[in-house]
Amino acid sequence: MTEVQATMAGSVWKIIAEKGETIKSGEDIAILESMKMEIPITSTSDGVLKEWKVTEGDFVDEGDTIAIIE
Repeated sequence: MTEVQATMAGSVWKIIAEKGETIKSGEDIAILESMKMEIPITSTSDGVLKEWKVTEGDFVDEGDTIAIIE
């Protein structure tokens, strides 16, 4: 199990991957908006996206878990 975490504080602007989707390491799964910049959130491992911990529009702090990949 791998927890994908926010790399900085910001709002979840867009969720790209769907729950149950097979994800490869380095693949963008969501986009954060912070300080008027779009920051891609990438998976750090291969696996299946089991759970989203956020929805679009949620605010996250650096280190918050965004998704679970198994």
